[in-house]
Amino acid sequence: MADFHARHPDLTMPPLVVVIAAFCEQDSVGDVINEVPDEIAGLPCRVLVVDDGSPDRTLAVAEQHGALVCRLGRNSGQGTAMRAGYRLVAEGGGRYIATMDADGQWDPADLPAMVELLESGRADLVLGSRRLGRTENTNTVRNLGVRVFSVLITAITRTKITDSSSGLRAMRVEVATTVRQTQPQYQSSELLIGAIFQRFRVAEVPTVMRRRTAGESRKGRSFGYGAKYALVIAKTSLREWRGRPRRRRPR
Repeated sequence: MADFHARHPDLTMPPLVVVIAAFCEQDSVGDVINEVPDEIAGLPCRVLVVDDGSPDRTLAVAEQHGALVCRLGRNSGQGTAMRAGYRLVAEGGGRYIATMDADGQWDPADLPAMVELLESGRADLVLGSRRLGRTENTNTVRNLGVRVFSVLITAITRTKITDSSSGLRAMRVEVATTVRQTQPQYQSSELLIGAIFQRFRVAEVPTVMRRRTAGESRKGRSFGYGAKYALVIAKTSLREWRGRPRRRRPR
């Protein structure tokens, strides 16, 4: 963080910043950055890549394609990288944060509809839902997991969610900086559940989840990933439930 501020001492963030956490994505991150326009829904936009300690040329490629880059000194997990990005946007005066993955699976063309919901005051956090749209992922177990975990979070929060693990999101900067986040990995459910319990308004828009443009997923085996994801849902829900504002009993 100190190195980023030293390289950009007087940087003011535009109203919208797309934060991308990247680890060993030198073959795809450049194309992802190129797809993000300079203006989205009428707002100036810039890409901030948080390089999660990549040993390859991810950082160099991101800089070559015009992104702001913050490099973590060691691989710390997607959740940690995202929180670093959120903090930099907030410190720079950004108004909205969008998130995408560095593997090219999400389409920036879906962001205008999401940002418009924020600008019009109809939502504080917007998710791109592959279940409302479609997915090109043919992994049956993962696709089933998306459905199961969305149903689980819907039941816990009493808020209809169809895609709890989407990496395509747009939110007010207050959501990213107010919701408690501690997970080094599996951060999508922690942010979502915390936002709902803290009464931020959540909406979804249809999106298409594309095939990965290069490399392989680092999420590990489907069942192992699912078990850890479920554990994060359970821990976050219990934490937020215990910390929720309680109504006073009438005397």
